[in-house]
Amino acid sequence: IEDIRDALVCGIREYVSKSGAFTSVLIGLSGGIDSAVTAALAVEALGAQHVMGITMPSAYSSEGSVVDSVALANNLGIQCHTISIETAVSAFEGMLAPLFDGTKIGVAEENIQARTRGVALMAASNKFGHLVLTTGNKSEMAMGYATLYGDMSGGLAVLADVFKTDVYRLAEFMNEEALHDLIPTSTLEKPPSAELRPDQKDEDSLPKYEILDDILECLVEKEYSLDDVVAKGHDVDVVRRIWKLLDRAEYKRRQA
Repeated sequence: IEDIRDALVCGIREYVSKSGAFTSVLIGLSGGIDSAVTAALAVEALGAQHVMGITMPSAYSSEGSVVDSVALANNLGIQCHTISIETAVSAFEGMLAPLFDGTKIGVAEENIQARTRGVALMAASNKFGHLVLTTGNKSEMAMGYATLYGDMSGGLAVLADVFKTDVYRLAEFMNEEALHDLIPTSTLEKPPSAELRPDQKDEDSLPKYEILDDILECLVEKEYSLDDVVAKGHDVDVVRRIWKLLDRAEYKRRQA
């Protein structure tokens, strides 16, 4: 895990310095593990003075989303701004209401929140000259569990080749090295959630990450057959579902 940390820090530092277009980075802080680890890696790579965080609560954001984001920013010594997106989301919903009339509320409405955050991040990027770091991990990207032009907005996807279980290992490793909770304990312990609808949890839509990551490693990294993956003890229906989602998400993974 130390090698992964060193590689990611090196990658951020080299990308920023060699591109010559940016000297600082911007991260949308959700209070979750992915944005927290991305921010901690960026601080190690560039220094706290070159990292800015923005937390963007919506109607479905938990109180911990903002509290944990601010706590993380304080621990890292970075600027953190809070921008509520509720007004903008309501405006989009009103604008689209005639077009969506007679349809069920679902993913399209949920994704307005993520895309509004993307607009805010890119506006701040343009205004202040920061490179936006995308925070999605390999597990979620492989499943298409991300929003195009929303949380996928940005110039460098730091964790795009890091499985979710390794993101947690990175957080724990960096806390151990710092000799204190650099990444708040509450961030490590809370169930992962996109917070785009009430009481939403990642495991509502996906298997536990320990199971998902093992299946993905078999299918993507080792190119196992379905029978080989099942032989490791995984449920055949779960493996088939993951394989199907993997194929369906190809267009997103290309962009990620």
